[in-house]
Amino acid sequence: MSASGERPPAPALPRDGDAILITGTSRGIGLHLAQTFVARGWRVFGCARGAAAFQHERYSHDELDVADEDAVAGMFAGVRRSGASLYALINNAGTASMNHVLTTPSKTMSKLWQVNVLGTMLCCREAAKHMVLRRRGRIVNCGSVAVPWGLEGESVYTATKAAVEAYSRVLARDLGTYGVTVNTVSPNPVQTDLIAGVPVEKMDRLVRRQSIPRYGTVEDVLAVVDFFLAPESGFVTGQTVYIGGP
Repeated sequence: MSASGERPPAPALPRDGDAILITGTSRGIGLHLAQTFVARGWRVFGCARGAAAFQHERYSHDELDVADEDAVAGMFAGVRRSGASLYALINNAGTASMNHVLTTPSKTMSKLWQVNVLGTMLCCREAAKHMVLRRRGRIVNCGSVAVPWGLEGESVYTATKAAVEAYSRVLARDLGTYGVTVNTVSPNPVQTDLIAGVPVEKMDRLVRRQSIPRYGTVEDVLAVVDFFLAPESGFVTGQTVYIGGP
């Protein structure tokens, strides 16, 4: 409960047939989100390059690369065939790489742009095809505090996340008249595999520069996602929330 005595919006609950599609559900934040929404009664569709990390009657999993246009289109066609109504897309899939600008190989640049940007755009496009017909829906893309921080050694990664933020703002304008919101959640460092290879000293320095100097948690990310998905948030669009403070 807030200081004013008002309760925050309750987590969004599904109507009959409502579904959420979450990318990158094999581990970390994506896995936590998928399991949480299944436990709340949602029909959840997930994907990753590997096999499903858990089994449930309300969870369906596709093994694919989000940068593969045909595979992504096929996944969303499967949602349609299932008879589910796609209420929300959470674009969680992403990859990172630390390289000095002078030593970043083009292969690394291409991989980051393919997964973080093209994958996000493909999933947004296919999700929007479902949502505009029903004139309702929520899209939540994943950015990063690397954008306002301007992290040294992560120029390409930061550029891809800046592109996701810019794309999300424009997409919010394109889809707003159809009752579809588009927002970005940008986590601070969360202790997942994404930062496992980063030196502890560097991560500690990054955490100390935040407005709230601690590591983020999957529950912190979930809280922002819940806000964006809540029925009461239908007038919130084109926004980016930097968890922990930029």
